[in-house]
Amino acid sequence: MDRTRVKAGGTEVRLEGEGEGFRGSLATSTLESGVELVRLRLESDEAARPPVFRLSWSHPLVSVHGFWHSGAGFDRSLRVDWGKGVYSKATSGAPVGCLYDLEGRNRLTFALSDALNPATFHAGVHEESGEVNCWVRLFDEPLGPLGVYEAALRLDTRDLPYHEALSDVSRWWAGLPGYEPAGVPETARLPMYSTWYSFHQDLDPGRVEEQCRLAKELGCEAVIVDDGWQTTSNERGYAYTGDWEPAPEKVPDMRAHVDRVHALGMKFLLWYSVPFVGLHSRAWHRFSGMLLEEIERLGAGVLDPRFPEVREFLIETYESALREWNLDGFKLDFVDSFGTSRETGGGRDYDGVPEAVDRLLEDTIVRLRRIKPDVMVEFRQSYVGPLMRKYGNMFRAMDCPNDAVENRMHTLDIRLLCGDTATHSDMLMWHAEDPVHSAALQLVNVLFSVPQISVLLDRIPPEHVEMLRFWLGFWREHRDVLLDGTLEPLHPEAIYPVVLARTESKLAAAAYGNAVVTLEGEIPSTLLVVNGTPEQGVVLYVAEAAGARGIEVRDCRGRVTGTDNIELEAGLHQIDIPPAGTAVLK
Repeated sequence: MDRTRVKAGGTEVRLEGEGEGFRGSLATSTLESGVELVRLRLESDEAARPPVFRLSWSHPLVSVHGFWHSGAGFDRSLRVDWGKGVYSKATSGAPVGCLYDLEGRNRLTFALSDALNPATFHAGVHEESGEVNCWVRLFDEPLGPLGVYEAALRLDTRDLPYHEALSDVSRWWAGLPGYEPAGVPETARLPMYSTWYSFHQDLDPGRVEEQCRLAKELGCEAVIVDDGWQTTSNERGYAYTGDWEPAPEKVPDMRAHVDRVHALGMKFLLWYSVPFVGLHSRAWHRFSGMLLEEIERLGAGVLDPRFPEVREFLIETYESALREWNLDGFKLDFVDSFGTSRETGGGRDYDGVPEAVDRLLEDTIVRLRRIKPDVMVEFRQSYVGPLMRKYGNMFRAMDCPNDAVENRMHTLDIRLLCGDTATHSDMLMWHAEDPVHSAALQLVNVLFSVPQISVLLDRIPPEHVEMLRFWLGFWREHRDVLLDGTLEPLHPEAIYPVVLARTESKLAAAAYGNAVVTLEGEIPSTLLVVNGTPEQGVVLYVAEAAGARGIEVRDCRGRVTGTDNIELEAGLHQIDIPPAGTAVLK
């Protein structure tokens, strides 16, 4: 039997190698009807660097209209089979793809068990056959010598909502040895204030503390003090990173600053750019020979984590800060900037960069938790894949300042794969002269994640403060469904114009476009309808009659604009909700 070509359900999977010295084999098993597992095993008589291998298969283009992956962004279109693949590794993306139809039904979801090592995957239309050709390519980048390599490819062709297929992949990953997600402290699941967009590098402890006081009154429970505390430069570069000592002209006493924030009832997280060491730091002279690369435009180099002294320096830096300043957590930034290198030896104890980064993060978290078991760690998209859930308990959307739609897209993309790891919005900012309903859309678009606020709260108009107080209060009151309910982000091809979340007692429905919001099945006792548009009104289609409900409508500032009783009969209902407002039906 040819063990490099197997049948997984109705799909033939092929294994191809581009080198000698390794033997490959495939085996299949059925996890449940419609879900197949293809197990890959590569062996060599002597430990050696594996050549490039590729798993490939085809799937008929029957009701296949879009392709979702963790880095898709605004492009969810089908690709051509001769196009480039999608790159994934521990600190970038996730090795999963989902082909779906325009009703949001899964047609083929595939995922690889190895989320550590670099892999490239692709699903592209083959014009001649009317099929989509799929492949996963391994070992494009150097990996240390090995004698045996094992991985599994999960193929899911069940006819179910695409988001359920992706959620099942997330649970599958979380159950694999070495992938157990970190616990999530309660504060990581509550709104936070960030200094980045409001201060950038121009930090001042007194001004930050005043923002914390105001943010606490509005419902924020922690502050993330971002870049700028370690340098007097406000030029947005990284030439002064690496020593990680507070700039005395800015922060003369970090512990006192942290203590004052704690006295306000808020937790304190501090920013670090993990891989960067700046040209003007003392650390540069120590580590300039231990770099993966130098980035001239940033004025910094990228540390090589394969050197044990590099890893120990970074870990000791975080340990010292946690102890001496009584921090509550870290924003560990730019972890996705660790690149690749084919150079080995010379004091490096790993050949592959991904393995060394994994070791760095694992040792960091283990040692930080010994000091403070509930330490919070924020990771930023794109390093929010399944392996990163072991170390980070807060996953934040990538930077998208003032872009509410992109923020919605990124937070929902993260939530589709991250299980109960806390998903955070990118920091919310807007102009002080923005109409209040427009400013409110920044928050309304990220309702299904943990909001981070980053405006100067004493420089926005009173109506903006009123809006923030209302929406943060609404979010906290209904966090049980917004954050913990079963999530249904509909129409990924249109960037989620309708989002639903359900518990036994609540259903939240948010409309972000001019789409009719369809409510199927039994409607719980509380129905929350959010108008995430700048226009008046939301149209509901109720599939099954839900009886009489009392309704209260509020605008974006929380002011009641109407109360009534409504009979939720089957069919269409127009609810007159103001822009960025909400209606509660009970």
